[in-house]
Amino acid sequence: MNIAFYAPMKHPGSPVPSGDREMARNLIRAMERNHSVSVASRFCSRDGAGDPVRQQRLADLGANIAARLIRRWNMAGETPDAWFTYHVYHKAPDWLGPAVSKACGIPYFMAEVSHAPKQAGGKWDIGYRATDAAIRSADGIIGLSTLDAACVMPLLTGRDRYCHLAPFTDTALLAAAAGKRAEHRNEICSRFALAPEIPILLAVGMMRDGDKLASYSVLADAMGRLDDRDWSLLVVGDGPARADVEAAFAYLLPGRVIYAGAVSSDALPAFYAAADLMVWPAVNEAYGMALLEAQAAGLPVAAGRTGGVPDVVRDGRTGALCPVGDPVAFADTVAGLVSEPARLDAMRDKALVVTAAENDIATAAHRLDSILRTTTKARTA
Repeated sequence: MNIAFYAPMKHPGSPVPSGDREMARNLIRAMERNHSVSVASRFCSRDGAGDPVRQQRLADLGANIAARLIRRWNMAGETPDAWFTYHVYHKAPDWLGPAVSKACGIPYFMAEVSHAPKQAGGKWDIGYRATDAAIRSADGIIGLSTLDAACVMPLLTGRDRYCHLAPFTDTALLAAAAGKRAEHRNEICSRFALAPEIPILLAVGMMRDGDKLASYSVLADAMGRLDDRDWSLLVVGDGPARADVEAAFAYLLPGRVIYAGAVSSDALPAFYAAADLMVWPAVNEAYGMALLEAQAAGLPVAAGRTGGVPDVVRDGRTGALCPVGDPVAFADTVAGLVSEPARLDAMRDKALVVTAAENDIATAAHRLDSILRTTTKARTA
């Protein structure tokens, strides 16, 4: 099948790293194992401010882009076999997929979709209504978080239109890093002047206002409560809120928090493998690609219990979850894990096994192929 792929939240070729970008790329890679995939448009429909005028302009621009795609494909005889949109919600609705799919007579698929009834009549009402309509028109919806299903399912005429897909990545590449843990630990310790005998905690996250900064603030508060223990915190990430992040940790003793800055996706596995525990409060996290990648590299995780994080972090097996946004609970969780090295070792082994079995790109490719073919066949029939 020839599949037209679209991500209204962030184009998969965006230079700004994020879990959203990585999941879009992973979906493309997975589908390309059995299909031909092309990115249909770079159009970003997101309005973060809740400005109805801007939303209407985006809607009008989206309609024009959709019309151009329809004309171009019809004239060239290159109409795709299906349309696939990733990550849709009221702030980033899909103005392209429903129109193109209807005009071209092809099935319309959506992945990672959320529906928030409380947004009806609010600042994002235009985006809310567009998302509601898109969900109702979709031939197949792929849910990456079990939490999203509760609000999406009532809009569908049949339960078979909603399919769950576990978040995934190329676990083999990350597991290979785990196999070189000693080598990576020595290199990371040497580069950042860390003592290898002291537990290395790792935080990976963009430094921007909102939920990411909130997570860093909870983490800073929690780490201060562990000031009497031996640990080093290695922070991977950068962004416009870096000064605020550094200010949150400034009260801690010098040298306890080390900033690695932005790290490429190719270099991240070495950081995961070298550390002892991933620490991320996960405020309003959808599920957390970095949390999944860490476990695939054998790194246990301490995180806040929110969104789809419990779908990714198996509490008590590959990591530990605690109430989200609670620095006291988070500090207790981290302290409990680092004080039991044998427990961390067991979690490390379990994380490698579980992610390879349940979150690998090969498993996802097979699942996606089945969903696409079955739904398309049923629609044709």
